[in-house]
Amino acid sequence: MQLKNASILFGQPPLLDKIALNIQSGERVCVVGRNGSGKSTLLKVIAGETKLDEGQMILPTGTVVSRLPQDPPQDISGDIFDYVAEGLEDVAQILKDYHHIINIIGGDPSEKNLNRMQELQEQLDSRNAWQFEQRISNVLTQLQLEPDQMLSELSGGWRRKAALARALVSEPDLLLLDEPTNHLDIDMVQWLEKALLNYNGAIIFISHDRAFIRKLATRIVDIDRGQVVSYPGNYETYLEQKAHDLEVEQTSNREFDKKLAKEEVWIRQGIKARRTRNEGRVRALKALRDEYSSRRNVTGNAVINRNAGGKSGKRIFETDGLFFNFEDKLLVENLNLLITRGEKIALIGGNGCGKSTLIKLLLGELEASQGDIFRGTNIEVAYFDQHRTALDLDKSVIDVIADGKREVTINGNTRHVMGYLQDYLFSPEHVNAPVSTLSGGERNRLVLAKLMLKPSNLLVLDEPTNDLDVETLELLESLLVDYEGTVLLVSHDREFVDNVVTSSLVFEGNGIIKQFVGGYTDMRNWYDEKALSEKKMNEGVVMRTKNNVEREKPVTSASTGSHKKLSYKDNKELEDLPKKIEKMEDEQKGLQLQVSTSDFYQKGADVTQPVLDKLATIEQLLSVAYKRWDELESLQNNKQ
Repeated sequence: MQLKNASILFGQPPLLDKIALNIQSGERVCVVGRNGSGKSTLLKVIAGETKLDEGQMILPTGTVVSRLPQDPPQDISGDIFDYVAEGLEDVAQILKDYHHIINIIGGDPSEKNLNRMQELQEQLDSRNAWQFEQRISNVLTQLQLEPDQMLSELSGGWRRKAALARALVSEPDLLLLDEPTNHLDIDMVQWLEKALLNYNGAIIFISHDRAFIRKLATRIVDIDRGQVVSYPGNYETYLEQKAHDLEVEQTSNREFDKKLAKEEVWIRQGIKARRTRNEGRVRALKALRDEYSSRRNVTGNAVINRNAGGKSGKRIFETDGLFFNFEDKLLVENLNLLITRGEKIALIGGNGCGKSTLIKLLLGELEASQGDIFRGTNIEVAYFDQHRTALDLDKSVIDVIADGKREVTINGNTRHVMGYLQDYLFSPEHVNAPVSTLSGGERNRLVLAKLMLKPSNLLVLDEPTNDLDVETLELLESLLVDYEGTVLLVSHDREFVDNVVTSSLVFEGNGIIKQFVGGYTDMRNWYDEKALSEKKMNEGVVMRTKNNVEREKPVTSASTGSHKKLSYKDNKELEDLPKKIEKMEDEQKGLQLQVSTSDFYQKGADVTQPVLDKLATIEQLLSVAYKRWDELESLQNNKQ
């Protein structure tokens, strides 16, 4: 793909200003830039959803392009299969009709339905489309999506997974991913990393997840003040080079400003100077003025100030034997937990494991099925909602913050709302715009601005990092580290969790919740060490079993006086035993590999216990087989 002299004009200055960009096959390009800089717009241009105002885009004929939008699908009619099949535009309707007629025939195998099925089969044959049905099935299986489940029944995270399946199913030559890790749990993010590392086509992605960027990006493309600059290499190289480029720019601007100031002094000299004025110098001054007025300065960083609440009690929450069931699912089992003032705790686990449920239990929004919850005194809660329900999309930015007033109060000081919004990088030109026109990152900044006006000593943050640019993300990290109150954080951003929290609550499944000191990396290291230890223990059991078998081998010398001969059945058994043992050893190795994976013990007991039981059975059977093999070989040697 190639962009030449490309511009997008959303007012002045241009969002993208005469940019050039080339994408080569097999590249994984990460697009970075401040919120509202035009990252999502660039992807929409490449996908053909937004037209260039100037310039051209060159895309080879037959190139398949697919885009994952920034937000989960809003139109939630129909089932998952239909939604994903629409990613295959040419054959989507036939595949959808065939999928539904198969389901209908299961309950009504009438002649009419069978004829319809045959008609659709012929259409699939004529278009060679059976491979596409298989492709849909494979993608849905990989993402653990049920084809007949209705989109309306899915949470935002699961709708996001469905959108990802739709983008992947066409196996595009150019895959465009806009914040692909939003709403995905950590296990799913790691699966996505592996899938994209093995992807054959080119990938352009936007992400705030620094660990994800470091893992994937082969090149960074930076959008800054309408310009696009390419930085070959990894994310660390980009950070160093970008800092150097900004320093060079600042030095150049300072020299330019000195020269302009000197020329402004000269032009304002008295009558004598005017008579001898150099007209060439006057024209040069005019050019300097024009250049200065067109210069787009670096956008500053957001300034996040929180409205401090009163001091809470020492104990914030304490639970004793807490249980919670939702329908037939156990989400919390016998939880004994103490949270004290000043702790910063991450809740880590897959989507639907009960993280939000536990927060609602602690806050008193849900009643426990069993057990007691103590809630501390003088708790003032500020809640960041991942779905941004605190925002009225029809209101203007300024009214969301001040609700018709022109002043806000923070820490006892009164400020004009315009100045407060500028702290969060909202320019005076944009404060009267409706919230619906903001990008995802700008909306998250607005939620933060609204949240920080509320006095608090307990911050509950549910996916606060979605769509934020890295600069604002790092500023939020600093604020949370310095926050004197208590923080409950739900986030799938591994680096953000590591940088902020003091301990983690890990949801293992089936209601089991464990607490660890430190962040995601500390937790992951503990599980890895546990898996390694159990693997070594299992290997030791196998080795001891073999040694015992060796010690129990019968004496085979002629002096034993044993003259028992092998029967036909014994000969047959001896012939077959090596193959059986080899098969069992292969199965044993497969189970040991499964047990040694990093995420094995994060799964529920209903998944892990059958595997461990099977491994123990195989090892027992192997021990018996080794012993029998030795006995039969001894008999055969005696015969010889």
